[in-house]
Amino acid sequence: MTVTRIAPARPAAYKVTGARVLRSEWAKFWSLRSSWITLSVAVFLLVLFGTIAGYTYTAGAAAGGPPGQSSGDSDAVSLALTGVTFASLAVGVLGVLLSAGEYSTGMVRSTLTAVPRRLPVLWAKAVVIGPIALVLTTLGALAAFGLGAPGLDGEKISLSLGDDGVLRSLAGAGLYLGLVAVFGVALGVLLRNSAGAIASLVGILLILPGLASLLPDSWYDTLSPYFPSNAGQAVYALHQSSDALSPGAGIAVFAGWVALALAGAAYRLVRTDV
Repeated sequence: MTVTRIAPARPAAYKVTGARVLRSEWAKFWSLRSSWITLSVAVFLLVLFGTIAGYTYTAGAAAGGPPGQSSGDSDAVSLALTGVTFASLAVGVLGVLLSAGEYSTGMVRSTLTAVPRRLPVLWAKAVVIGPIALVLTTLGALAAFGLGAPGLDGEKISLSLGDDGVLRSLAGAGLYLGLVAVFGVALGVLLRNSAGAIASLVGILLILPGLASLLPDSWYDTLSPYFPSNAGQAVYALHQSSDALSPGAGIAVFAGWVALALAGAAYRLVRTDV
């Protein structure tokens, strides 16, 4: 007679659930010194450059440019958000370190042994870093606007939080930076190398728009609004230029880029060995 043994059910206390994976990634995120440092740098740069821009603005001079250069469409919001580019690099690098860093240290093997389905790890990392970056950088944008506003007293471009579009633009900056952090996570998992993912992040956000200017004008005018950084700028711009996307279209396009990167990261995470 053959005796069939039934393996005991896994105790509920040890069952892998989405909530437990999320809690694990949350604890892992805040236990890393790089998380505190990089987030602090991102918010500090956002506030610092926004405040300086407000106090150094001169009518008829471009923000950050030589005296006498036309200021174009400068306004109080665009000055307050001068540091968004620098903050985007900081939060993007943080996203890369959160994901690719585990491949560098070998910790990813332990993580995926504990969570054999793999994909919950990627989603948990994105869910942890995205809202954190969104909230902290939105507060940084509000602080930059509030601290820089006194420097614009008496100027035509001076604005208050109650003016049309101001809060939307400041919140849009936080939303954009939150998505940049998730983009960094996706690139880190996709490339599995911190240096390569950071280089790709910088290339996509900063270098790609410049290289695209080498295209024929008709191609550039058509494609330029859909580049990730240009679509992101449309999200937090107070006034839209004629060739730019609307804020809603901008966030949809940039979110599409992030989703595409996450899809590639998910595919590689599931289909290839660590």
